[in-house]
Amino acid sequence: MGSTQSNPDTGDMCTQSNYRDIATTHLSIVWNIDWHQRVLHGSVTHTLEAKKDGVKEVVLDAANLEIASAAVLVDKHQVPAQFTLGTEHPVMGRALSVPLPSALKTGETVEVTVAYKTHPDCMALQWLDEAQTSSGKMALFSQCQPIYARYLAPVQDSPSVKLTYEAKIASVLPVLMSAIRQSPPSEGPPHDGKEIGKDMVTYTYSQPVPIPSYLIAIASGNFHYRAFNVPEGKTWKTGVWAEPELLERAHWEFSEDTPRFLAKEEEIVGEYRFKVYDILVMPPSFPYGGMENPCLTFATPTLLTGDRSLVDVIVHELTHSWFGNGITHAHAEHFWLNEGWTTYMERTLQLKLHGSEAYRGFAFKGGLKGLKEDCDLYAKRGNTRYQQLQILYEKGENPDDAYGQVPYEKGSNLILHLEGVLGGPEAFEPYVRDYVKTYTGKSITTEEWQAHLYGYWSKNGGAEMTKKLDSIDWKGWLKGEIADYNKNSNSKETQLFPVQMQYDETLLLEAKALGDRWDQSRSLDIEKLDFKTADIDTLTSTQRTAFLEYLLTKDPLPDTHTKHLGELYGLSTTLNAENRLVFYQVALLGASSTAQTQQPSAYAQQTARHALDWIVGKENGVLVGRMKFCRPIFRRAKAVDPALAREVFDRHKEQFHPIARDLISKDLAAP
Repeated sequence: MGSTQSNPDTGDMCTQSNYRDIATTHLSIVWNIDWHQRVLHGSVTHTLEAKKDGVKEVVLDAANLEIASAAVLVDKHQVPAQFTLGTEHPVMGRALSVPLPSALKTGETVEVTVAYKTHPDCMALQWLDEAQTSSGKMALFSQCQPIYARYLAPVQDSPSVKLTYEAKIASVLPVLMSAIRQSPPSEGPPHDGKEIGKDMVTYTYSQPVPIPSYLIAIASGNFHYRAFNVPEGKTWKTGVWAEPELLERAHWEFSEDTPRFLAKEEEIVGEYRFKVYDILVMPPSFPYGGMENPCLTFATPTLLTGDRSLVDVIVHELTHSWFGNGITHAHAEHFWLNEGWTTYMERTLQLKLHGSEAYRGFAFKGGLKGLKEDCDLYAKRGNTRYQQLQILYEKGENPDDAYGQVPYEKGSNLILHLEGVLGGPEAFEPYVRDYVKTYTGKSITTEEWQAHLYGYWSKNGGAEMTKKLDSIDWKGWLKGEIADYNKNSNSKETQLFPVQMQYDETLLLEAKALGDRWDQSRSLDIEKLDFKTADIDTLTSTQRTAFLEYLLTKDPLPDTHTKHLGELYGLSTTLNAENRLVFYQVALLGASSTAQTQQPSAYAQQTARHALDWIVGKENGVLVGRMKFCRPIFRRAKAVDPALAREVFDRHKEQFHPIARDLISKDLAAP
């Protein structure tokens, strides 16, 4: 095998648990949601299997949890155990040690129960006030990736450990989990005619497919359900959850394409094992884009455009069902296996759905901007090792510090490069299926993936294919940094990979062509412009974003032209948040750069107010709380009219998620 300069697997550096000695195979959860105190209280019961002889204790990860008691099941009776909590670590939390009454032999099992409650400031849970939801009822949701499950429950918080789980959750508001609901039924009100928001109901769930702890997820709020139609012959179910105010829009937006996406992905990589694929449209203050929780993808409401133009985002989260949720990285060093493979397969599915390499090439080319920005940021902060694809973490280092586009874009480009070297999409597809078949249900390392890669192609191509694999610059891809790629480069553009990647740029060139026309029109009077609404009719949603982003690289257009641009193409009123954000950035580009030296124009001031009205929901009553959109808008508006930006934020800040509220406040306070 070609040299990778890889490191021996020393285990997960982000956990204090003894998962290599004894590991959880099943978790039984009992929680009560206390909305007043903002805590979950109850217990978790671990079924654990010894991995070696002589195991005398179970060590779990726990962070900011109030542990009440621990017990071990002996002869069908719970025997209290004298647990101990280790010293607090700022990243890993505290090690919770529970002694066993007798040493276990390899393969023996034991049940350990821990009673506890979470902290009101739990890192894994976000509690939303009534003002932060559409329905005016409270809500909560969890986010355990990468290492925050230990704040939700005492667990072996490592992706190396996969477990099934069952849960009983009592709440006055409907509860959803990353599992299959057992009772009450998804469709219809809670059983026995109980009133949402007033009466306590127990919701039961089961997840029979082993998953890592970071995929244990919970959401609760005034959520209602509508099913999608399932293609004939399929046994899985799919549908959407949302607050009543958004349910009809959400169902229309996702009902046509989600079952089609799922069926097409099964054709490529095999059976969907989780049986249920639901989408939860989060309250408007949800600050993120999405999360691939099994059975229940969390999705931002900014995907609800009214024209299905952003529904392709669901492809990424759905693809995680095979890559990440199915085949899981063993620990943070190998996180790129999750996101690199998912991004590659997401774009390959688009190739299949659209029947053109141009769509895939456009997506790969579009991802380079974010990758370069992140790599530049790591260099600025002196953390260039985060530019590496396979990062060797130190003990207790927080993998969130390295979160960015590197595992997504660099990882997917490595897979794309392999595809090209090994014969193209058709030759590569059988290998992908074999990879999924071999490792689904397992947590693996980069080295295990490489061993399978070489083994498959040696068996199905012999020495010739092995030679091709040996030609891959493995060290450059896995351990290389930007400086390594540009040492001897004569290119004016920064090299982001150890090889020069080639993409089909047909769709990008179409977007740039329109941008060039607008750029070249700046000297013409507005009456002489010959642009038409039909100019963008043939452009996809992402092409329109690319067209506007291209204008951001040019000098600011005159206000008259920008106003005409927004009105002609409907960019100043579109429900497509991706397009609208970049339009506002284009419209305020000149004002942002000159605000310190001269009074912004009346158009810039009007546009800043219009953009802020969009964010706070004044236009249609729906807040845009996703940080990807609200933070840039407040920053741009501040550059034009600081007093206006601050006044609007102060009036509406309670509607924003606490994380977004804090960061926007810091943005507005910055010089």
